[in-house]
Parts: sequence; C-alpha cells; structure tokens
Amino acid sequence: MRQDTLRHVYGWLLLTPAAILLVAFTHYPTVATFINSLFSKGNPIRPSRFVGFENYALMMEDPIFWKVLGNNAIFALGTIPTSIALAIVMALFVNSRLPGLGLVRMAYFTPTVLPMIAVANIWLFFYTPGIGLIDQILGLFGLPGHNWLGDPDTVMPAIIVMTIWKEAGFFMIFYLAALQNIPAELREAALLEGASRWTYFRRVLFPLLMPTTLFVLINAVLNSFKLVDHLFVLTKGGPDNASNLLLYYIFETAFSFFDTTYGATLTVVLLLLLAVFALVQFFLLDKRIHYR
Repeated sequence: MRQDTLRHVYGWLLLTPAAILLVAFTHYPTVATFINSLFSKGNPIRPSRFVGFENYALMMEDPIFWKVLGNNAIFALGTIPTSIALAIVMALFVNSRLPGLGLVRMAYFTPTVLPMIAVANIWLFFYTPGIGLIDQILGLFGLPGHNWLGDPDTVMPAIIVMTIWKEAGFFMIFYLAALQNIPAELREAALLEGASRWTYFRRVLFPLLMPTTLFVLINAVLNSFKLVDHLFVLTKGGPDNASNLLLYYIFETAFSFFDTTYGATLTVVLLLLLAVFALVQFFLLDKRIHYR
C-alpha cells in the first residue's frame, strides 16, 4: 500500500510543473478574460464597473464585428481546404523517386521556416501596385496593373494566396511522414487487382491518411484564426475592414483603442468558436477515422 502511495505521489510530482504552467498560462487567463468582459471600460475619471453581459449585447450590434467574423469565415474556407489538398499533392509528389528530390522537398518546405513578417514583406513586393512583380509581369503582356491590397474585392484573395503558400509546405511534412509509414505492399496488391491510381488513393491511401488529416485540420483551423502577423505589414485590416480578421480586431480594440473590456469580450467569442470547432473535430470527425 505504501509503495502504491509513493508511486501516486511520484506521478503527481512529475505532473505538477506542467499543471502549474497550464493553469497559469491557459486556464487562469481564460477565466480572467471572461470576468473582465463583464465590466465596463474604465478611465481615471470613471472607474470600471460591473455591467454583466452588456458588452456582449453591444458586440451583437457592432457591424464591424460581423464584418470581421465574415472575413474570418472566408479566410478559413479559402485557406484550409486548399492548403490541405495542396499539401497532399506535394507529399505524394516528393514521396516518389525523382531526380533532385532533396532540393524539391527543401523548396516546398522553405516558406514554412520563414517568419510571417518576412513572408508578408516578400508578398508586399509582389502586390505593390506599379512596381510589384505581379504588375511588372502583367505589363510585359500589355495588361494594366492593379492595386491588389487596396481593392476590397482583391485584398482577401491576395492574403489567402499568400497564406496557402506559407502553410502548405508545413502540412506537407506530416503527410510525407504518414506516407512513408504506409507499407508498399498495399500499392502492389492494389495494382495486382487492377486498381487505378485514383482508386488506390481514394479507397486505400486517403483513408489511411485520415488520422494525419485530422491533426492537420486542427492546426489549419487554429492558424486561420491566429495568423494575423501579415496584416500588420500588408493592410492593417483595410481597406474599410475588408481584410480585417477577428484576432487583429481584438488587438486593435484592446491596444489601439485601449478598450480592454470589449477586447476581452471578443476574445471570449474567439475561444468559444475554437472550442466548438475542436469538439466537432474530435467527437464527429474522429468517429470516421480508422486508426491502424
């Protein structure tokens, strides 16, 4: 009995440092943010006071919030499926026997190791009207240039393209690792049965990649709500909030307008959205995944 007790104490001692960090930097900030969202904005003349869910009522009437939420939905729908599909294609390509395979893998993975600020500056050179690379190429064919980041109709697609370029190589690494763990005998058996490449991929390969897909999907959803570094360099959320995303709006509200209580309200909504997505992914999609 004493040995079992010592074993439990030893286990809790090993767990305690991680538990302290988890509570201090995850659970406590979440609870404190929710409590802060229930108070009004304070100043030296009028201190903050408890207002209940008044900030949430104001948020529901905030047109910028709904604009930003719609932008984030478009951004997520534009980046997540395309990044995952492109990552699978690249992984299948670099998993084959090709000359210069190491160079190809490095080229695919290079955007991943670049900081997002550096990536934004690179693509700012592409998108700059008149002197940018895209406008220079269009000029070679006699086509007019365009203010890609200054037009509300093109600013979000431009940011989506840049994000896909940045993320696809990162997701490719996970798919490549998964592909290399799939036995080659499965492909040989499929070929002997007369299955085409598409049939083999759809009926054999892709189901075996579903655990990796779930992991990549979770990361892609998180990135679609937290990748806002590029907005500081490219657009600052403009023009007219056409490229503003939820996390950038939170930063802008809390640190530019110094309305920390409304920023806390927006943060709670962001956490709830991520929690809902996580529950759907784990409890709905996980049932459709076959683990080996």
